[in-house]
Amino acid sequence: MTVQNRRTALAVALALAILVADQVSKWWVLYVLDLPSLVSVPLLPVLSLTMVWNRGITFGLFSSDSAWSAAILTVLALAIVAALAMWLHRAERLRVALALGAVAGGAVGNVIDRVRFGAVVDFIHAHAWGWSWYVFNVADAAIVCGVAVLLLDSMFAPPAGLPPGPSSGAPPSAGGRTRLADDTSTRLADDTTAS
Repeated sequence: MTVQNRRTALAVALALAILVADQVSKWWVLYVLDLPSLVSVPLLPVLSLTMVWNRGITFGLFSSDSAWSAAILTVLALAIVAALAMWLHRAERLRVALALGAVAGGAVGNVIDRVRFGAVVDFIHAHAWGWSWYVFNVADAAIVCGVAVLLLDSMFAPPAGLPPGPSSGAPPSAGGRTRLADDTSTRLADDTTAS
């Protein structure tokens, strides 16, 4: 198995694990805990399970009760998953591949909800000191974490495919030149002319 195939396989495994965790957690809150009839269950002073039917995208953005809205968001999410799959096939770093897998797994989890219920099941509610975060689910958390890793990678990682340079910790190389240092200065000496 090539390195690229191994990265892809790990990303797909992560996407499937997120998808299963997302769907099992939603099944549990809907049919075992019966959260729709309970509405909210405090777990910790800063965390509750709170039932929300999200008709928008992550964290309820662009929410609408229209059937067209659910269909458009479903098609859009599937198009994004297809684009992520193409990107995954070209990913040169494991962290990028895993981040893409997390986003894809989360997106598919929420698409399944839209197809089944016409809305996404959200139930994790973080709150503290009068402050309340959006109610979200496992898929949303995976999407946000995956996007954060992709953003950090794009800002701080060296461009993929380039040979390592001084910023990567590898020794500098300049076509036969070696960096020599003493207490007062740094100079470059050509190895071929040094005697």
